[in-house]
Amino acid sequence: MSDAARALGYPDLDADERTTLTQFLDLYRRRVIERFSALSDAEARATSLPATKLTPGGVVKHLAHMEDHWFTARIGSRDLPEPWASAPFDGRPDWDFESAVDDTAEQITSLYQEACERSRGVVASVSSLDAKASDPSFGRGPVTLRWALVHMLEETACHVGHLELLTDPFANHRDDA
Repeated sequence: MSDAARALGYPDLDADERTTLTQFLDLYRRRVIERFSALSDAEARATSLPATKLTPGGVVKHLAHMEDHWFTARIGSRDLPEPWASAPFDGRPDWDFESAVDDTAEQITSLYQEACERSRGVVASVSSLDAKASDPSFGRGPVTLRWALVHMLEETACHVGHLELLTDPFANHRDDA
């Protein structure tokens, strides 16, 4: 990474495909943590927008689930760790979003950071972006590591936007104090 890019925390401008994908995903993972780690437990559980039941904690817990779903389980062909292994997704498909109200911001942050570390480990252990998951997805076929990286980049960037909307009222309130 160039010194200028490193100073900005921005991905290299001339890296290979794998490095580019992982650096951008890590950039958005950092943005999740930066936005979320500034919140109190009450703010992490708050529904600040009237049009949605989303909470900042729910968004980050969902991202942790998606990290483990796509990288640990799909690409890594490993069992899902807790809390996902015993989560009641069959009866409550939004459990990851909803159950976050029972967690502290610190617990959710740790859950997300641990999931990201597992994901990085899986990505590092797979030699090719063309490597395929052992199980099919969407009833069509197995995804590749490339697909999982792009999808998680999309998912994480989208949810960073949600976090910005959900936490902006708190940021403005703190600025006025």
